[in-house]
Amino acid sequence: MSTPADRLIRRIDLTGNLDFSRGNIRNLLPRAEMDIEAALVVVKPLLERIKKEGEKAVVAITAEIDGVKISQLRVPVQIIQQALADLDPKIKEALVEAIKRIEKVHNDQKRSEKKTDVVPGGSVIERWIPVDRVGLYVPGGKAVYPSSVMMNVIPAKIAGVKSFAVASPPQKDFGGYPHPTILATCALLGVDEIYSVGGAQAIGMFAYGAGCEAVDIVTGPGNIYVAAAKRALRGLIGIDSEAGPTEIAILADESANAENVAADLISQAEHDTIAAAVLVTTSTKLANEVEVALDSRVKKTKHSARISAALNGIQSAIVIVANLEDGLAVVNAYGAEHLEIQTLDAVNVAKSIRNAGAVFIGPYTPVSLGDYSAGSNHVLPTGGCACHSSGLSVQTFLRGIHFVEYNEQAFKDIAENVITLANSEDLPAHGEAMSARFTLNGES
Repeated sequence: MSTPADRLIRRIDLTGNLDFSRGNIRNLLPRAEMDIEAALVVVKPLLERIKKEGEKAVVAITAEIDGVKISQLRVPVQIIQQALADLDPKIKEALVEAIKRIEKVHNDQKRSEKKTDVVPGGSVIERWIPVDRVGLYVPGGKAVYPSSVMMNVIPAKIAGVKSFAVASPPQKDFGGYPHPTILATCALLGVDEIYSVGGAQAIGMFAYGAGCEAVDIVTGPGNIYVAAAKRALRGLIGIDSEAGPTEIAILADESANAENVAADLISQAEHDTIAAAVLVTTSTKLANEVEVALDSRVKKTKHSARISAALNGIQSAIVIVANLEDGLAVVNAYGAEHLEIQTLDAVNVAKSIRNAGAVFIGPYTPVSLGDYSAGSNHVLPTGGCACHSSGLSVQTFLRGIHFVEYNEQAFKDIAENVITLANSEDLPAHGEAMSARFTLNGES
C-alpha cells in the first residue's frame, strides 16, 4: 500500500466526521480553479472586434489563435459529403446505433400543450415553442467529439428547431476544416451548415451574426475561453451553461471491483489535467486496492501525464466514510456531473441521490457508456451546478409560453381583486387598466 507522501491521489478519512453539511463537504472537495474573470480580459476585446468588424474579424482571430488561414468560414457541402463517404464503416455503425438510442430517449422528453380552465370563461394554455435558430459548439482540442454533435443536435431537432449551425475549430491536418468525423456525424444528422471556427470567436460569430445568421441560443462544451464568451454574451444569446472541467464521483462499498472503479476514475481524468475524480467508499480495503489499480493502469494508458496531473490535483480524492448514509451525504453535497453507484442494492441506493448531472447504476453502467451510447445526454452541469441545474435536453430548446384568455364575465368577476392587489403594491395604473374597461362600456 502506498504512503501518504507517494500517493497518486489524496485520501480523506471522514469516518469520525460529524459535519456532513454542504459547506464542509464542498470545502473538503473543492473544484479545480477556473479563472473565468481572467479569461474575460482576453475574450472581451476579441468579441468587441467581432461586433465591429464581423466576419473579417472572425477570420483574422482564427489565423492569430489557431494558426489556420481560412478563405471562408462555412464548410462547403461537398467537403461534408466526402467526409461521410470516407467515414470508417465501424465508426459509422457505432454512430448510427448511438443516434438511434439518443433519439429514443429524447423523443420521450417532448412536452404537450396543456389547457387549464381557471374559471368559466377564463383559461390559460401553456404551449412549448422551440427557439428559431441554435448554434451548436463542438470542441476540437485534446480529442475529437462526434458524440458532442449527437448530444446537441438530436434534442434540438426533436424540440422542433428549424435552423441549425455547427461550429468546430479548424484543423491544420484537414485543410483548415473541422475534423472529418465531426463533419460526417453532422451529415448523418442532416446538418450541412458548419463553420470552421473555434473558441470564443465561434461564440461571437453566433451571437453577432458575423459571417452567419445570428442565433437565439448557443449550446455545447468548450474550454475556459468558450465559457468566458458565453458569460460575456449571455442575454444577447441564451446559453446552456458555462461548462467547467469534467468530473466523476463514485459511491462504492466492499462489493465494488477495484479494477473497474480505477478504470472509471481514469476515464474522466483523461479529459483534462483539472478534471475531477472522486471515490467515496465505506471500505478501506477497496480504497487500498483502487490505489494499487490506479498506479498500475495510469502507467499503461496513453494520456498518463494528463491523468496523473488530474488525479494528483486538489479536485480529486478518495474519501473514506463510516457507512452508506454518510457516503450519500457526501455525494449529494458534492453534486457531481457524473455519479456512479457501485454498491450492493445499487438501484435502491440510487433512489437517495438528489444532486447529480447523471447517475450510473451498477457495475455494468460506467460513465463511458453514457458518454456515447446509453441514450442519455452527456452535456451535464459541472462545478456543483447539478445541485440546481439539469443537463442538456429537449427542454433546453423550448420555451413555455402562456396564452391567456378571459371573456367579459370572467374579467368582471376578478377585476375588483386585481384592483385591490394593484393598489396594495402602490401601482394604481395597473388597477386603472382594469377599471378603464368598465368606463369604456359605460359603467362606473
